[in-house]
Amino acid sequence: MKRLIPLVPTGLAIVLLAASPMNAVAAEEISSLRGPLALEGQKSPPPVFKLKLDLEKFDRNFKTQPPLIPHKVKKYKINLKANRCLKCHDKATYKEEESPMIGVSHYLDKDGKEGKKINMKRYFCTQCHVPQVDAKPLVSNTFKGTK
Repeated sequence: MKRLIPLVPTGLAIVLLAASPMNAVAAEEISSLRGPLALEGQKSPPPVFKLKLDLEKFDRNFKTQPPLIPHKVKKYKINLKANRCLKCHDKATYKEEESPMIGVSHYLDKDGKEGKKINMKRYFCTQCHVPQVDAKPLVSNTFKGTK
């Protein structure tokens, strides 16, 4: 069987096709998903909301909702070697720090047995727990939480 050898290298053929005048006309006819609307001018950055530092417990809207944080956490260090949250909320220190203890569910292993140290799957607190801010809802909401 004879093998055909292309006269133009494949990469060069693609460049030649893309640069052809016929494709320039086709590119002008392509519209974006937003249609013929032009892009809006650059908007100002969103406002920075103040933390609600009432140091009170916030109501939960459903049983398994992670509690909101009633204090600043911006400069808290949470990485594999350190977790600033554990200084006050760990089993061993929460009484002397007079702060709520981390939920028992955070100490359970894969078999459901309670350990002395926090389960690493629950180690990065700010993955679920967020500070409460004084911000208006983005959309109207009629959701009623459970009691």
